[in-house]
Amino acid sequence: MKRFRILLVDDEERILNFLRSKLKALGYDVLTAANGHEAVEQAHAQDPDLIVLDVRMPKMDGIEALKQLRTFSETPVIILSACGTDADKIKGLTLGADDYLQKPFNPDELVARIEAIRRRLEPARAGKTSDQITVGDVVVDFQRHCVVVRGEEKCLTRIEWLLLSELAHNLGRLMLYEELLTRVWGPEYRHDFQILRTWISRLREKLSIDQDGPQLIRTIPKTGYIMSHPSLAANAVPQETAS
Repeated sequence: MKRFRILLVDDEERILNFLRSKLKALGYDVLTAANGHEAVEQAHAQDPDLIVLDVRMPKMDGIEALKQLRTFSETPVIILSACGTDADKIKGLTLGADDYLQKPFNPDELVARIEAIRRRLEPARAGKTSDQITVGDVVVDFQRHCVVVRGEEKCLTRIEWLLLSELAHNLGRLMLYEELLTRVWGPEYRHDFQILRTWISRLREKLSIDQDGPQLIRTIPKTGYIMSHPSLAANAVPQETAS
């Protein structure tokens, strides 16, 4: 299993450096960001297991960053804030933060709260993070970022791989159009259904063994896509055309 990855977000370089050193010494994989914009970009690109997010930052504050994060990610967030009012705490928790710590804080208390969240997440991480997933004649290799169809390795573009990775990590679960668009392209594309249909069609061509047979990626009309064993498609909802 990969190391637990934490994204630290704070505009104070001294705090970032101190916490990064402390957490790395404890065996964590640590990423950093200096403002909300960087935090959202890092969350998209690096898929951290936990985010420690300061509230008061330039360019984009922690509250706005949290709003954007929650449009595409359920990653646990611990809020750090110099504002100790109940209203500030309630606002952060209402927007989807999992915990709240007031500045100045005891670093050992922060570590204890991180450890508590990590213990809660470990069973789910153990269940979803395997190096490969095999579905019928298709093998998705997450470590090598490739897919093999009946022994033949297929060349995927970056977008095709991101789509396949999201669907494979959520094998058997319906993924909404908006969810896939936000995770792969970003929240500003969440209603661009046509671009998603186009790329799904290209991905299907590379994964397909029998163009006229059951598909590995099925369409749930007007809703989203689901990746499952082709044999399960017999009782599935009919495919949309041109999707």
